[in-house]
Amino acid sequence: MQKTLAYAVMLAATLGLAACDKPSENAAEDAREAQSEAQESMNEAAEERNEAAQERAEEQRQQTPEPMPAPENESEQPATPSTAPAEPANQ
Repeated sequence: MQKTLAYAVMLAATLGLAACDKPSENAAEDAREAQSEAQESMNEAAEERNEAAQERAEEQRQQTPEPMPAPENESEQPATPSTAPAEPANQ
């Protein structure tokens, strides 16, 4: 009698657990939700990466010295080498 009672309890527990399983429709819905959450996470990561790149670029701009202003008259301009063609070599 004890074995019969034990088998009946085990059968009832097994059927109860099987009835609580999610159907495949819920699994598909869960997968869609997980996919949308993953996409949102990827978008947030991309935004953070862009912000970090902008901050680095701003830091580099602040560390780079400003160029000197151009001279106003010709006497202050540095001398440039002549652009005359070179003389042909004697052969």
